[in-house]
Amino acid sequence: MEPTEYKLMDAVESRMWWYRALHARLRAALAGCEGPVLDAGCGTGGLLAQLGAGCFGLEYAPAAALRAVEKSGAAVACGSVNTLPFGAGVFGAVVSADVLCHAGVAPAVALDEFFRVLKPGGRLVLNMPAYQWMLSAHDRRVHNVLRVTAGGLRQMLVEAGFSVVRVRYWNALLLPLMLAQRLLVSRGAASSDVAAFPPWQDALFYGITDLERRLSLAWPAGGSVLAIAERPIDAS
Repeated sequence: MEPTEYKLMDAVESRMWWYRALHARLRAALAGCEGPVLDAGCGTGGLLAQLGAGCFGLEYAPAAALRAVEKSGAAVACGSVNTLPFGAGVFGAVVSADVLCHAGVAPAVALDEFFRVLKPGGRLVLNMPAYQWMLSAHDRRVHNVLRVTAGGLRQMLVEAGFSVVRVRYWNALLLPLMLAQRLLVSRGAASSDVAAFPPWQDALFYGITDLERRLSLAWPAGGSVLAIAERPIDAS
């Protein structure tokens, strides 16, 4: 990502509705996992700071990796998800949020690496932006080139050898607002979606996503896709 995007993330990820909603879902998806957890593409460490002891991070940008260490106290390696600097079968879970969508990532290669470093029976939690036709100015700013459907992400996981537990859209109730925003804002504008929102608006948006999470419905569409998969116990 652009250095300015890391600075924006670092400044607001503990309070902005989007990060709070995303992190709540990721923590719930990781509940009950045994063994160390790897946050692959941990950014400036917002999720790592919430996961606590026994967690490790990986981040491509050295400055962001350093900030993640400062923020979380976790051990953070600097490297790429295309070539994880970890041994085989060492993690009980791998979580990776909005990373496989980046221009510098080969999704099939990264999934093979996640499979390799997971213990048999280990859990993979992925979040991805939805729908290729929704690529925006913000996507270009953070070097995103891939958005997926729930079915497409499921197929990617199956082809990588994972047993798929669940793949669901979320941020469904705010999807009409996202669509309107993309129609109103020039697709060529160099704008970022990461910002400090007015408190009332932030509380409203977070409340909507929290209601959606508590309803726990299989929405037919949404702005993001969350997947939970496992490395089969009998996988070689």
